[in-house]
Amino acid sequence: MEAILDFVNSSGFALFTQGDNWKCLLMLGIACVLLYLGIVKKFEPLLLVPIAFGMLITNLPGANMYHEIFFAGGHIHWDLIGGATVTQPVLDNLAAAGVADAVLATATVGESITPGLVDILYLGVKLGVYPCLIFMGVGAMTDFGPLIANPKSLLLGAAAQLGIFMTFVGCNLSGIFTPAESGSIGIIGGADGPTAIYGATMLAPHLLGPIAVAAYSYMALVPVIQPPIMRLLTSEAERKIVMKPLRQVSKREKIIFPIMVAVFVALLVPSAAPLIACLMLGNLFKECGVVDRLSKTVQNELINIVTIFLGVSVGATATGRTFLSLQTIAIMVMGIVAFGFGTAGGVVLAKIMNLFLKEKINPLIGSAGVSAVPMAARVSQVEGQKANPANFLLMHAMGPNVAGVIGSAIAAGVMISLFG
Repeated sequence: MEAILDFVNSSGFALFTQGDNWKCLLMLGIACVLLYLGIVKKFEPLLLVPIAFGMLITNLPGANMYHEIFFAGGHIHWDLIGGATVTQPVLDNLAAAGVADAVLATATVGESITPGLVDILYLGVKLGVYPCLIFMGVGAMTDFGPLIANPKSLLLGAAAQLGIFMTFVGCNLSGIFTPAESGSIGIIGGADGPTAIYGATMLAPHLLGPIAVAAYSYMALVPVIQPPIMRLLTSEAERKIVMKPLRQVSKREKIIFPIMVAVFVALLVPSAAPLIACLMLGNLFKECGVVDRLSKTVQNELINIVTIFLGVSVGATATGRTFLSLQTIAIMVMGIVAFGFGTAGGVVLAKIMNLFLKEKINPLIGSAGVSAVPMAARVSQVEGQKANPANFLLMHAMGPNVAGVIGSAIAAGVMISLFG
C-alpha cells in the first residue's frame, strides 16, 4: 500500500495540487486553444501547432523536459547542464543577477538536474541557430525579382517597420518593460516570426514564449487586421489605381542582388548579419542555378526539421510561472498595436510618394511592407480587386513584402546593437 501511495503522490496528477502548479492547468487550456486555432482554424499551423504542443508538454508537472534554471538570467549555465550539483553559491549568484524567485525555486541545493529533451533542443534557439536556418529556407523560397524591378518598393518595406519603433517607444514609456524588453516586443510589428524569436533570444529571453505566441498569432490574423486599416487610410479612387506590369529581371541581377545585400547590410548593421546572410545565401542557392540539390534541401527537409525543433522548444518556454503575468497581457496588446502601425506606415508613405510620382502607386501595396510573406501581398491583391476587378497587384505587392523581410531583420539588428 505504501508503494502505491508513493507512486500516486509522485504522479503528475498529484503534483497539480502542489505549490503554484495550478498555473499549469491554465497553461494546458491555453495550449489546447492554440492547437484548436492551428488545426481547425488553420492559423499558421506549421508553427502554431508545434509551439502549442511544446507549451503543452512543458506544463505537465513531473515531465521535466524543460528546466528554466538552465537558462536563468538570459545565460546558458553550461555547468548545470553538464550535471553539476546545485549549490547555494550558484543560487545566490542567480538571485543577485535578478533571476525570479519562482525560477530559483525549481532547483534545490544538493540536487543534480538531468537535462530534458527540450533543454537540448532549446540550445538551438538560445544560440540563434534555428531562426537563421529558417531564414535560409525563406530565402530559397523567395523571389526578389519584384523588388529589383521596382526599387521604390524598398522604401515601402522600410516604412512598414514604423510599427517596430512606435511599439518600442510605447513599451518603454509604459514603465512595465525595460528598453531591451521593449525592443524585443517591438519586433513583433515586423510580422516576421523568426526575427521576433531571434530578437527576443538576444534581448529578453524570459519573454520568448509570449512574444513568439503573439508574433505567430497576429501573423495568422493579417487578413483580418490589415483590411480595415487599409480601407480607412485610402480613398476609393486610390484603391482603383492600376499599376503597369513590372519589367523582366535578368538572371544576372538576381544573382548579384543577394551578394550585394549581404555585404551591405552586414557592414551597416553587423548585428543583423546572421539573419541577412542566411536569407541571402538561401536566395543565392535558388537563383544561381548550379546547386539545385542544396536549394531543394533548404526549401524542404532543412526548413521542415528546424521548424519542428524551433516550434516545440519555443513553446516549452511558456511555463505558467512566466506566461501568466501582466507582462504577457501587455505584450499581446502591444503586438496588435505594432501590426497596426506597420500597416499604416507603408500605406501612408505610398500616398506621400504619389504626390511626387508621375506613375502613381496603388497605396494598398504599402501594407504589404510587413514581413508576412506572401500573406500580406495577397491581402493587397484581394483589396485591390474589390475596388477594381481589373487590378492585379500581387507582384507589385511582393516588392514591399520581401523588402519588409530585409527591413525587419535590419530593425532587429539595430535593437540588438542598442540594447543587446
